[in-house]
Amino acid sequence: MTGMEQPAADNLIYVFAYCLGGLAFALGPFVIVHLLAARQARNVAHKTEQFVECGMDPIGDAWIRYSAVYYLYALVFVAFAVDVLYLIPVALVYNRIREFVVRDFVEMLIFVGILSLVIVYAWKKGIFEWKRTMPKS
Repeated sequence: MTGMEQPAADNLIYVFAYCLGGLAFALGPFVIVHLLAARQARNVAHKTEQFVECGMDPIGDAWIRYSAVYYLYALVFVAFAVDVLYLIPVALVYNRIREFVVRDFVEMLIFVGILSLVIVYAWKKGIFEWKRTMPKS
């Protein structure tokens, strides 16, 4: 083995260790839950097979209907969470590259401006007005 092949082999070890760590983080919670989960439910007050035992009786059905506004509100949140994912790397390297500072700043302004239009659109459609409706009983 020549001196040129040795660093490539070392890098390959790091890649395998990284993949193994990722696999451990992905499968670890499943293994921990399997080891710590209750094997059977307690029969307290004739509530057999009720795994969630918080001491309160469940009220109503578990399958309730959410308003479509809730999902639109969540989508606006996700849009701005993704916005942060794009802006943080740009902000970290913004001052390092001095050649294109003005161009990068204009691109960031356009990006944030387009996402600001999302807020204006959602506001005009009334997404941020949470109208609570009481169920008919």
